[in-house]
Amino acid sequence: MSVVGFDFGNESCIVAVARQRGIDVVLNDESKRETPAIVCFGEKQRFIGTAGAASSIMNPKNAISQIKRLIGRLFSDPELQRDLQSMPFSVSEGPDGCPLIHARYLGEARAFTPTQVLGMLLSNLKTIAGNNLNAAVVDCCIGIPVYFTDLQRRAVLAAATIAGLHPLRLLHETTATALAYGIYKTDLPENDQLNVAFVDVGHSSMQVCIAGFKKGQLKILAHAFDRSLGGRDFDEVLFRYFAAKFKEEYKIDVYQNARACHRLRVACEKLKKVLSANPVAPLNIECLMDEKDVRGVIKRDEFEQISAPILERVKGPLDRALAEAGISVENVHSVEVVGSGSRVPAIIKILTEFFGKEPRRTMNASECVARGCALECAILSPTFKVREFQVNESFPFPIGFSWKGSGPESQNGIEDHQQGTVVFPKGNPIPSVKVVTVYRSSTFSVDVHYADVSELQVPTKISTYVIGPFQAAKGEQAKVKVKARLTLHGIVTIDSATLLEEEETDVPVSTVNEPLKEDTKMDTDEVPTISVPTEPTSTGENEANMQDAKGPDDASGAGAENGVAGSGDKPVQMETDAKAEVAKKKVKKINIPVSGFVYGGMEAADLQKAVEKEFEMALQDRVMEETKDKKNAVEAYVYDMRNKLHDKYQDFVTASERDELSARLQEVEDWLYEDGEDETKGVYIAKLEELKKQGDPIEERFRENSERGPVIDQLVHCINSYREAAVSKDPKFDHIDISEKQKVVKECQDAEEWLMVKRQQQGSLPKYATPVLFSADIKRKAEALDRFCRPIMTKPRPAQAKSPTPTESPPTPPQSSETQPESHDKTAGDSQDGNVEASSAAAEPMDTDKSEGAPNPT
Repeated sequence: MSVVGFDFGNESCIVAVARQRGIDVVLNDESKRETPAIVCFGEKQRFIGTAGAASSIMNPKNAISQIKRLIGRLFSDPELQRDLQSMPFSVSEGPDGCPLIHARYLGEARAFTPTQVLGMLLSNLKTIAGNNLNAAVVDCCIGIPVYFTDLQRRAVLAAATIAGLHPLRLLHETTATALAYGIYKTDLPENDQLNVAFVDVGHSSMQVCIAGFKKGQLKILAHAFDRSLGGRDFDEVLFRYFAAKFKEEYKIDVYQNARACHRLRVACEKLKKVLSANPVAPLNIECLMDEKDVRGVIKRDEFEQISAPILERVKGPLDRALAEAGISVENVHSVEVVGSGSRVPAIIKILTEFFGKEPRRTMNASECVARGCALECAILSPTFKVREFQVNESFPFPIGFSWKGSGPESQNGIEDHQQGTVVFPKGNPIPSVKVVTVYRSSTFSVDVHYADVSELQVPTKISTYVIGPFQAAKGEQAKVKVKARLTLHGIVTIDSATLLEEEETDVPVSTVNEPLKEDTKMDTDEVPTISVPTEPTSTGENEANMQDAKGPDDASGAGAENGVAGSGDKPVQMETDAKAEVAKKKVKKINIPVSGFVYGGMEAADLQKAVEKEFEMALQDRVMEETKDKKNAVEAYVYDMRNKLHDKYQDFVTASERDELSARLQEVEDWLYEDGEDETKGVYIAKLEELKKQGDPIEERFRENSERGPVIDQLVHCINSYREAAVSKDPKFDHIDISEKQKVVKECQDAEEWLMVKRQQQGSLPKYATPVLFSADIKRKAEALDRFCRPIMTKPRPAQAKSPTPTESPPTPPQSSETQPESHDKTAGDSQDGNVEASSAAAEPMDTDKSEGAPNPT
């Protein structure tokens, strides 16, 4: 089972895997730890990751980047509209109000959703992890920003499905950072809480998290963020500064050229990094636009001055995080700074002034999220045993329910959305299950919505669930319990609804306890604790539910109950009391159908189509890569064979063969760079086979000449060894019949004569002639000789040849017979004939090198 953590960023992605020795960051095909988050569409295939970054300079309009800013958002979002101004590719509004990305792929215009493009990125990351682990990657943990809405979280899960992944959890990036920080700490206090502030300034956003640490656990106290304050904003400030400067000095407008814009943005990003360590930095770009080279220079003070509006926003999330956590600056033990955009000195200066202490960089600023995700995946996976460490996560937004039904109040046009409650308040533990009790007589709907959208700036409604159809008995309003779930991914769903009806029964009073036990069991099972499929019960999950049970007043509004067994006992107990008084009534529970609709969500049919499209595009990419490999193989063969014809193979080819093959090689080379530049895989395979028909005989003559000498020596050694043993007067061979020994001598003589004749024939031939003595034939001759002679020369001495004397101890024969199986075990892997029982002394001169089939006497 794979244990993988993915950190897909706005600019780059990182993959971390869990191993027995710890967490490792995986290297991509270019041996880099970071993979660009770019998908570039070409005429023949897609280029993803590092290949996409290389292709984006030449093909900027088809290079899709910053997917993190597009996924799960509406096209009309003002923030998205601002982002689109700096994106070189075309984006339009889709039929569902979400953005559609336009690019040319396979020679025609195509439209892709951000979810599809993210699925392509995740598929590439999955391949990187799979190549490193040499195993299929399915289960994983994906890091997401804390400000991701319900729709964005669903979009990430859909993208993971397209990529063939199964996320065990979507983990907040700041929480992943806190986990990677705290799980290795061995000096955490047992009672007092150690508060640490994590400030993550990424490429496009800033996130702040206040986490409280104790021994073996962490608790998220507060989240705060600014969705549009990151490293790219500083890049954009520099871009606009130099764009205006070049327009004034060089009379060029980079906004009119997509490629010039891309090159200037890349140069500004590098300039920002130089300014982080130097007081002044130059900018030089050759042939930026209109054949003009441009130069510029900027000081760090000037950079901070033009970036002042951005730097002023840094304190906002810090203030909100402290206020939400309910602590002061003095209670913050330390400040950890991470993120690719955190290297700007001005940001560090602001953090130092705000917290009154120097921020620390004890963690890798770019890799901490991926490492934390891999750790969380290991915690949820049964594959690894991880140190006991609870992660008590909190939900950053308040989620409310409102409902309306088909009763008279709805028919009169009276909206009853005011009949609602905040089911999951801000800071609610993740995961969590709660039960909301409503009274309805027939089918009704429940709207899931954000209770406060001031920070999100998104539509209020998340989803709508229809509860029904059902009909209450006697036409009166009945009690309906609706079970709501806040999943590990931070997604709110309504899992089920149960109708509770009292009905008359003739059950005697003495048997009241029986249905009560059944009801109690049903009510307890009705609200189980959350568990992710294939994951073990995690301590963090249980802790979240325990806290939920301890705080039944967290959900504002009457009728909201905590979704744990303890809280479910309360209504059951009430029913039990009622039954004790009225023995002939019992509560009947009926499951009600629940159907939901997510606003802006991806339908199951569309998701399946996206999975199929991804499979087709991946197949096309694979075919093109294999075609490139075959083309490269033809090119490599042409250059390699041409060089060897005048060097290593010079003596093994005639002048006419050399000239003919050289002309053919030159012809294929010209074809490769002209008509054969863009051919199919089969054409390249056929070309290579044609060349090898002429080249293989030459290579074979050279190879046979190189291998023939050592193989002949082995056969000669085998012949001499067996012949010497057969004519030897050594007493250990006395038990072998003379006729048998003569057979060995005869076989050795025949092999020697065969070899002599073949060597004479081969010696009379020039090197460029087809050989008559092949190394394979010599090896087979040696193996045949060994198979014939070995059984004879290693024949064991007969037992009756030695009569026992009275003085000999009886156990001697069994001991010698026991030694033989041991010898047999030690020589496991030898041929059956070679394992005949024999004394080690008799077999010693007959030991052979079994890999070559020739004797190797001691």
